Amino acid sequence: MNGMETDHYYMGLAIEEAQKAAAKGEVPIGAVIVCRDRVIARAHNLRETTQNAVTHAELLAIQQACEELGSWRLEDTKLYVTLEPCPMCAGAILQSRIPHVVYGARDIKAGCVDSLYRLLNDERFNHQCEVTENVLADECGGLLTQFFRAIRENKKKKKRQL
Repeated sequence: MNGMETDHYYMGLAIEEAQKAAAKGEVPIGAVIVCRDRVIARAHNLRETTQNAVTHAELLAIQQACEELGSWRLEDTKLYVTLEPCPMCAGAILQSRIPHVVYGARDIKAGCVDSLYRLLNDERFNHQCEVTENVLADECGGLLTQFFRAIRENKKKKKRQL
């Protein structure tokens, strides 16, 4: 596989994780961490399930990868995530030394890789990341659009029933 095919394959796995989140009523965001062509972590959002603000897909995947590798330094990895990371997740990416992040859809309200800030490329930090954006962006964004559309429709139905 060439680079683009590889990125599409692993983003497809992240999309599968996002679909698991949606099935649980979670915002459909999924993440996969790859080390030397091997998936070492897979996760999806669990904030509603755990009622814990930090159980974002990226953080859960980083935690798994650290356990798998026995190190907090994830220097030989690549993170695939369906939505542009927020400031908390971007910070964890920098702290764990992930060298390359691939994401699907931009997050114009909270994205801190390209949309609001460029935290992963800020030279004031002691670590920066290579970033690849818009990989399967339509599919990733579509999951979010469908999810939030369904929530709005359910709210309208409930209002009409009152």
